[in-house]
Amino acid sequence: MSSVTNSDALVGRPIPVWDQNTPSQASDHAKANGNVVRTRFPPEPNGYLHIGHAKSMNMNFSLAFEKLGVAPENRETYFRYDDTNPEKESKEYIDSLLNDLTWLGWKPAKTTYSSESFEFLHDCAVKLIKKGLAYVCFLTKEEVEKQREVLKKRVAVIAKGGDPDKQCESVSTDIFPGKYRNTSIADNLRLFEDMRKGKFPEGHCTLRMKMDITSPNPNMHDSMAYRIKYTRHPHAGDGWCMYPSYDFTHCIIDSLEGIDYSICTLEFETRRESYYWLLWALDLYKPRVYEMSRLNIAHTVLSKRRLLKLVESKTVRGWDDPRMPTISGLRRRGYTKECLNTFCNDIGATRNMNLVEVNRLEQAARVCLADVARRAMAVVDPVKVTISNFSGESKTCTVPNFPQNPALGSHDVIFTPTFYIDSADVKPEADANFFGFAPTQLVGLKYADIKVRCDEVKVSGGKVVEVTCSVTDEDTKPKSYLTWVSAVHNIPCEVRKYDHLFSVPEPSDKWEEEVNASSEVVYSSALVDPSVASLCNAGLTDKWKSNNAFQFERIGYFVVDDDTTYVAETGKGKIVFNSIVSLKEDVAKTTKKDATASAAADAQRQRQAILKARLSISKSDFFKKVSDYAGMFSKYDEEGFPTHDAKGEEVKKSAAKKLKKELAKHEKALANAAKAKK
Repeated sequence: MSSVTNSDALVGRPIPVWDQNTPSQASDHAKANGNVVRTRFPPEPNGYLHIGHAKSMNMNFSLAFEKLGVAPENRETYFRYDDTNPEKESKEYIDSLLNDLTWLGWKPAKTTYSSESFEFLHDCAVKLIKKGLAYVCFLTKEEVEKQREVLKKRVAVIAKGGDPDKQCESVSTDIFPGKYRNTSIADNLRLFEDMRKGKFPEGHCTLRMKMDITSPNPNMHDSMAYRIKYTRHPHAGDGWCMYPSYDFTHCIIDSLEGIDYSICTLEFETRRESYYWLLWALDLYKPRVYEMSRLNIAHTVLSKRRLLKLVESKTVRGWDDPRMPTISGLRRRGYTKECLNTFCNDIGATRNMNLVEVNRLEQAARVCLADVARRAMAVVDPVKVTISNFSGESKTCTVPNFPQNPALGSHDVIFTPTFYIDSADVKPEADANFFGFAPTQLVGLKYADIKVRCDEVKVSGGKVVEVTCSVTDEDTKPKSYLTWVSAVHNIPCEVRKYDHLFSVPEPSDKWEEEVNASSEVVYSSALVDPSVASLCNAGLTDKWKSNNAFQFERIGYFVVDDDTTYVAETGKGKIVFNSIVSLKEDVAKTTKKDATASAAADAQRQRQAILKARLSISKSDFFKKVSDYAGMFSKYDEEGFPTHDAKGEEVKKSAAKKLKKELAKHEKALANAAKAKK
């Protein structure tokens, strides 16, 4: 690729032989692409895009080319719907993906669907069968799981230099290597055609790739290529009753579309072997694969499964709830495309796994909104104030729309002797460290050019309900100038203030119990000055675009919500505002953040200590000595794997599956520790 000036920028782990293009493949690709360097963004339409996808878009549409040194005129990115699982996909999700991509400002060179290549994928499967590299398998799900357990044990013995035929328990050849693995090519072609014609029940059989069952990589243990699903496809329609798997599809489509760099996240790193093996087996062009770290943001989750559960359980208002990390949720919260793209540029893309603090996203919002969010005065939790000696009925005050840029104009608000301030600006007793309304305290009223001294603060039921004050012309300068909203000239509104969706920085497996019950607080009696009326009209809101945002002076940034029904011409209906971000991190928030960071650091140190201690525990003792499993099990098999829980009941298959994953992690940690010692 002559257009790349820094070819070492995106280099992944080599896979000898399989990842190499033949001279003719490289030549054909170079002729087809010319000077173009092509990437792709291939989400599955099984949910809404989230901020992790925003990072991926930023990488595939921009940052990758910057790292590679590709000139703008030579850049191409395909937007591909990776739509091979019709049970979880829908037209709603398909539309949402395109809307979010468009809103963020990315312009793909081409939009494609994997489903539009189903015929080509089918032909590839037939080619594999003819080469003796794929077979129709009738093993049940339970039998396949048993087969994978056997393969895992045999691979472990081989890795230690042992003889698996002698050291592993004997199993039926139906399971290992599998009674369907050596079916004739002619029979496999006939059976695969029967699958396509719908002659088998759903789930009755699959097409599996005949890969390498001795490989230490489980992804090479005859991965599934096709499965039967009698489900209508939301894009392809009714033409198919069997569908290709992700592992079979994405590498073939990458090759078919002439992708130069296939960029994914690190959890796909173990699929490099299967990715390149399949392209090698099919004699297809092989793109370069690069894995980057997945985005992890504190106090949130980015798993589509978990996000879907939040929606289905009505924990949130929907996929576009302002607390959700989805692009739709962030847009509704008031984050603009500039905010998100600035954030993605700031964090960059590396292979280092880390937890990104929310304040980095918040700061990006402050920077981007400062010059575009028009000023207004509002009170979230109103307290009535009356001036006892005000001369006249009202006073017109001029307020700049953007104080830092007078050229952008101003608006008028009317001051009256009765007005409202926010409850946060009142205390029932004088306090030398408090500069708002308190008995005998001097306060300035912003834009009204008036100084008042607080005479009385009325309290009812422990809550401040009213303030009385008087105008003073004394020379003393007030320590604060407060914002206000006239009691006569105002617009009632609803303000929704948002906090983290989760109460802990890193939600655990018990994440549903860690949802922050105070993540949304609704103030239904808020008031805003009337100057915003024309900009808050319900006709201006659009769920797929950014609604108007304001800086409520001294409070923070707020955006008009889609639930707004207000009609400026009639003055009827309701305005709803969502909090975006505070003007700056105040002392209380900073202290809270520091405490959270300290707690997170302590938790990290504890985790590291626990992991270090675990390295002294053998595989066979893992579930007996690790504190997480203390008292959970009463019986174990000969290898120390739990078979019965504390009550004496057999461990369920679903629980055993999770336990096996944890044991695999422990085995990997032990192996890495052993390598490090060497």
